[in-house]
Amino acid sequence: MGSDKLLNAGLSYMACQIKFAKNGGLKGKSVPQPFVTISRQAGAGGLTIGNALIDYLQKNDKLARCAWTLFDRTLVEVFLQEHHLPQQFEKYMTEDKQSQLQAFFEELFDLHPSEWALVHKMSETIYHLAEMGNVLIVGRGANMITRKMPYGVHVRLTGSLAQRIKHIQAYAKMNHDGAEEFVRKEDKGRRAYLRDHFGEDIDNPLLYDLVINTDQINYQEAACLIGNLVLRRRECPRA
Repeated sequence: MGSDKLLNAGLSYMACQIKFAKNGGLKGKSVPQPFVTISRQAGAGGLTIGNALIDYLQKNDKLARCAWTLFDRTLVEVFLQEHHLPQQFEKYMTEDKQSQLQAFFEELFDLHPSEWALVHKMSETIYHLAEMGNVLIVGRGANMITRKMPYGVHVRLTGSLAQRIKHIQAYAKMNHDGAEEFVRKEDKGRRAYLRDHFGEDIDNPLLYDLVINTDQINYQEAACLIGNLVLRRRECPRA
């Protein structure tokens, strides 16, 4: 999905959720809406699987309040900086809920939010998206931020270095050396982000509900596996 199409999908999603919030949806009872977080090794097919999963859920999730939408790092930053997402929804929340959120983020980072302002705001944006539901959030430690929320499905995508390099060569039209450099650099950066901000090892399988080896399971199969778990999560939320 191109960046313009991704942005338009995000804007449509937000319009739907804001309409719901204005009608009192965030303060009242409604059908719980699941969400997905995807952590991935570079070249393991995160966005390809993500887009296939969105298509699967659009067809099969009959209880979705708004259209399922993919949010990658870039789109989360756009809604944080240009659309002021957290502030938009705070006015529709009770004071008690706002206090709970503040305490949650201070516990999460073990620091006053002003010390890590950007990471805190990014995380707050991700939290709000997950709370609204019907979103697939790629990267940025989303599984850590939302780990206590009952309707989330947390996925890790992995694959051999050789296969991931091949995927990047085809996806980004790079030569082998360029693709290998990209994969190694991205993996290193993602590992450091989770370690530095959340104190966790990104490769720890216990952080995820489902770890998929994309050498063995193709992208469409992976989307179906995740999609089926998402549909079950609404019926069987995390304790």
